Amino acid sequence: MTADIRPLLDDCVHCGFCLPTCPTYRLWGEEPDSPRGRILLMDLVEKGELAVTDTVVQHWDRCLGCMACVTSCPSGVRYDALIESTRAKVEREYRRPRGERWRRTALFSVLPYHRRLRPAAYALALRLPAPKIAPRLKLSAIRQQPPARTPAQGAPRMRVAMLLGCVQRAFFGDVNAATARVLAAYGCEVLAPRDQGCCGALELHAGRAPAAERRRTALLDRLATLGADRIVVNSAGCGSALKEADHPAAALVRDVHEVLAELGPPVGLGRLDLRVAYHDACHLGHAQGVRAQPRAVLAAIPGVQLLEVPDPEICCGSAGVYNLLQPDAAADLGRRKAAAIDALRADVIAAANPGCLIQIAAYLERRIETLHPVQLIDRALRGG
Repeated sequence: MTADIRPLLDDCVHCGFCLPTCPTYRLWGEEPDSPRGRILLMDLVEKGELAVTDTVVQHWDRCLGCMACVTSCPSGVRYDALIESTRAKVEREYRRPRGERWRRTALFSVLPYHRRLRPAAYALALRLPAPKIAPRLKLSAIRQQPPARTPAQGAPRMRVAMLLGCVQRAFFGDVNAATARVLAAYGCEVLAPRDQGCCGALELHAGRAPAAERRRTALLDRLATLGADRIVVNSAGCGSALKEADHPAAALVRDVHEVLAELGPPVGLGRLDLRVAYHDACHLGHAQGVRAQPRAVLAAIPGVQLLEVPDPEICCGSAGVYNLLQPDAAADLGRRKAAAIDALRADVIAAANPGCLIQIAAYLERRIETLHPVQLIDRALRGG
């Protein structure tokens, strides 16, 4: 661990406000599987009083990185920075078992590359309930990619560069296409060049900091050349990673809901008589603090009744690659989240992150449409 985390460790007063909001503490009730307990382990390792053993790494690996503890902490402890630094140290200094090394190498030889993701999808789905994920493997989704330039409808109000993403481009091309149409309807000229790479978010969350930083910098370098007023992201994890970058263009990054809320709805939104359960993606709500804007954007659609999901601070279990590396814990959390949503009897589930949409759909007991909020706006713009 680097020396500069000592002030961050000292900020924790061990009050325990984080415990009820921590998914793994809720699952198991064990102190080392809480933010407070993990910080204590970091502190002991940093002081040289504890070695980085298999058990210590296991407790850190079990963390979803959902940042619910950051939201709930009255002392402002930067647990996000602490766990990111700790995971980078683990990857530098700890030798994982051979099978785990191979598994992680295989994952990250595919995940940052959207062209490799599609043929690997069925292999990845073996770690999740594949029959419920299969609808997302339709070619129709990937074929609905937006054009490189979408002109603004009416008088141009803003010029935006749009992130296409990796998982989003591979499985949710329909979301990207809808995002471009919606932004154009709100008065944006949308630039979505094909030659943009990965933002590095998944690698960053897994402690692969050097590779993540290279990808993030290269992507922001490319998008900065477009001369846009905003860099728009429709995937919560990607947006969080880009906003935190040490790069001049990071100041331009906005979640798509932030831009839509800023511009205000266009005239002519059709009516959608739907009960919509809105799920707060962790890296949108906790990491970016974007909660009001998606609700405001959805509430502007005539006929939409917004439903709040119980325990909104608790992660659904997707958490980047968590559901692939920690499948049992992820499944428990997925079932809990799906059960809470099932009880609402909603017509549609809206979530602003591809991992959340896949995870929740995998564990729902009844068939409910799962959509990104921009897809509902797009539907309303088309007359309902």
